[in-house]
Amino acid sequence: MTLLNSNTKDNVLNSMMRLLNKRKDDIIAANKRDLEAFNRDDQALYDRLVVDSSKVDGMIQAIQEVKDQDDPVGREISQVKLDNGLDIINKTDPFGTIMIIYESRPDVTIEAAVLAFKANNKILLKGGKEATHSNRILVELWHDALKENKLSTDWIAMLEMNREETQDFLKNPSQKLDLIVPRGGERLIDFVKQHARCAVLISGRGNNFLYVSPHADWKKTINVVINAKTDKISGCNALDKVLIDKNINNFEARVQELSDVLEGVGVEVIADEYTQSILKGKERIEQESTWKEEFLAMKIVIGAIDGIDEAIAKINKYSGHHSSVIMTNNNDEAQTFMEQVDSAAVYQNASSRFTDGGQMGVGAELAISTDKLHHRGPLGLKQLVTNKYYVYGNGQVRE
Repeated sequence: MTLLNSNTKDNVLNSMMRLLNKRKDDIIAANKRDLEAFNRDDQALYDRLVVDSSKVDGMIQAIQEVKDQDDPVGREISQVKLDNGLDIINKTDPFGTIMIIYESRPDVTIEAAVLAFKANNKILLKGGKEATHSNRILVELWHDALKENKLSTDWIAMLEMNREETQDFLKNPSQKLDLIVPRGGERLIDFVKQHARCAVLISGRGNNFLYVSPHADWKKTINVVINAKTDKISGCNALDKVLIDKNINNFEARVQELSDVLEGVGVEVIADEYTQSILKGKERIEQESTWKEEFLAMKIVIGAIDGIDEAIAKINKYSGHHSSVIMTNNNDEAQTFMEQVDSAAVYQNASSRFTDGGQMGVGAELAISTDKLHHRGPLGLKQLVTNKYYVYGNGQVRE
């Protein structure tokens, strides 16, 4: 992979921003074709698919934010001079070729490509068939921007393959792959892990939990739960499970109040065995798999828990290891929870909806990684590089 200088990469991004603004109406028209062909039974997927004028403006802004960041390639991580005279420098280096598989969201076609390209990686974009027309025009614009700057269009490629063809490609890729990022639900992730022959970085699955401690501020708890559940139900950082400590003051009244408030904003409440005795008539969890389910819908579980240790154990067993929240004014208790819960992001007294590159100061993101190699959390520009050791000698041999 040829290393491009920073000015060349930034010139491509300038071209792309101009083209997005110039072709805004064409992009929205292409997206309209996708929307008209889409079955709206899956509202979360439909919401992710929509591209309007403000969404295109957001794409332009995402590119500008990445352009404004320092080039992540060739940065010195460490340097050491050994007694034998070897000078060893560790520097950041591109991955090479990244493949991303994602569903519905055309803005990923912009964010994934701009991040990969600025980090000097080639990217293969495998979007869902529901966004075909939207993705085609966006990739066409990427190619125009590359050609304007006398670069090969191979830097950014769109793969149009069905499930069987994708499976074959993962097993026997027609080109070198260095990293695959499946950005979607558990079925997509399992599909990629089963068939891929290179490194896979897991992202996308939420199923986030919030624990309400006896030391919680109840008014803040209500506000945080409502925001985390309803602000964007299609987000992987949305809330799905609330665990209320049985030792909280006025436990039964609190459970009923939270249920009533949630129902008042259109959220379906599911109870566990303990809380159903309070929430009369509510559907009860019948299968253990419900605790593991990411809803992506206006639906939430309210369960009871006996103490922080039990809460931590339950979250670590069932959550998607994405984002977990504790509501408490006891900072020592919060620290214990945040250290012991196995999630990419842990919160005290704040909504899980902040697990987002832009909200966390990372900028545009490729995905939210729930993996532990090589990075957890938002995959921004700085995270899309690996490293390489440069060893300078003068004829040294190992004895």
